[in-house]
Amino acid sequence: MALVTTAEVCDANPQLIGSGELRALQPIFQIYGRRPVFSGPIVTLKVFEDNVLVREFLEEKGNGRVLVVDGGGSLRCAILGGNPVVQAQNNGWAGIVVNGCVRDVDEINGCDIGVRALASHPMKANKKGIGEKHVPITIAGTRISDGEWLYADTDGILISQTELSV
Repeated sequence: MALVTTAEVCDANPQLIGSGELRALQPIFQIYGRRPVFSGPIVTLKVFEDNVLVREFLEEKGNGRVLVVDGGGSLRCAILGGNPVVQAQNNGWAGIVVNGCVRDVDEINGCDIGVRALASHPMKANKKGIGEKHVPITIAGTRISDGEWLYADTDGILISQTELSV
């Protein structure tokens, strides 16, 4: 994917876009981390102002996957910080997309991983462990299911029902 842009994928696959098999997220995410281009199979998580399950996922081996977190779009606290991102990098996650906020931006920007989030916020999240794993989520105008594929670069983020051969 590194040599093919999301724009080129869209141009080459109008039939997949027309059928809904290939979707673009609305352009609402800020780019963090040292890897602006990343892709991989999706793992979904739904939480609200709570980062316990986010941390639990990122403590697992990533195996090139992308964690997509529906944080409800909250701008009241950060559900992802520097320590979990360092863990994700070390555990082989390709990237993390958060429909919510991050903090420890300088630390995240030093990590060799792709991170997208709505914004940064200095306040930390709750630690109650409430949320849902591996459930369909809807963020940035797009429904996303566990096991779909995510492709991100500086032009945007694509979701595909299947792995694209590019």
